[in-house]
Amino acid sequence: MDGLRCPACGGALTTDREALVCDGGAGTEGGGAGCGARYPVVDGVPVLLDAATSVHTVADVLAGRSAGFVPTRGPARRLLSRLTAPPSRNVAAVANYARLATEARGLAPRPRVLVIGGGLGGDGIEALAGLDVLVTDVCFGPTTRLVCDAHRLPFADGTFHAVVAQAVLEHVLDPAACVAELHRVLVPGGLVYAETPFMQQVHGGAHDFTRYTALGHRRLFRRFDELAAGVCCGPGMALAWSVQYFLAAFAVGPTSKRLLRAQGTALTFALPWLDPWLATRPGGADAASGVWFLGRRSEATLSDRALIEGYRGAG
Repeated sequence: MDGLRCPACGGALTTDREALVCDGGAGTEGGGAGCGARYPVVDGVPVLLDAATSVHTVADVLAGRSAGFVPTRGPARRLLSRLTAPPSRNVAAVANYARLATEARGLAPRPRVLVIGGGLGGDGIEALAGLDVLVTDVCFGPTTRLVCDAHRLPFADGTFHAVVAQAVLEHVLDPAACVAELHRVLVPGGLVYAETPFMQQVHGGAHDFTRYTALGHRRLFRRFDELAAGVCCGPGMALAWSVQYFLAAFAVGPTSKRLLRAQGTALTFALPWLDPWLATRPGGADAASGVWFLGRRSEATLSDRALIEGYRGAG
């Protein structure tokens, strides 16, 4: 993979048996000593985690238990997961990914796209087919090609034409630091697409930290020029999740929790189908379950005064 760098020191990496080693590009023009860190490569997937800064350890990744993001396995567990999952509907991703692909092709014939936290795939991502897509995550997944932490992306500056963070930034400890990394690895004028929860209950267990209003999300991406932004998951989904989690709060054990969550799903499954309409209304952003942002890398920073003037809610 072109552009790989050591997540600890930023040095160049070379291959040494079943590992990547930071030697700073020794033996090449301008090469340095590097820090000597070694990173395993498992079935062709590099595991590039900085042990000193990441909460995700190589040992956990190799054991398949990193952060509880291991995909559910087996038909019975998949069925149970569907029956107890909160009703969800993304009303924006398909169109937004199509626009991202079109915009990216304006930057290069076959643009390089970095997907953060996409090991299990995401709504609409199939629109990126035909682009040079690198899917990363903090654990192994069906489409993961590289394991890394978004706080320390193991890539050189200006490596990608577009980056994607779909339902990821709520699961990182420092979203601003991660967005700064997305900015760093983009070419000038490169694109970012992000979807992040606003009103959603805890998912991902201990690895769920942050929520954003539409304005808070825009401020997070203040070093990007906005191409478009809006609601990806609407008020219907927000209400459905609230009802299901409300019922589950009465649970006294795992079995009753599953039954109550299934009951909540049955009661509210139709609510997200109102969201394509509700997401377009002025109050939709104020009551949304999740918001999205599509922007272009900029060297300027959006002022807080301009940010507040850009409020589009119902007031």
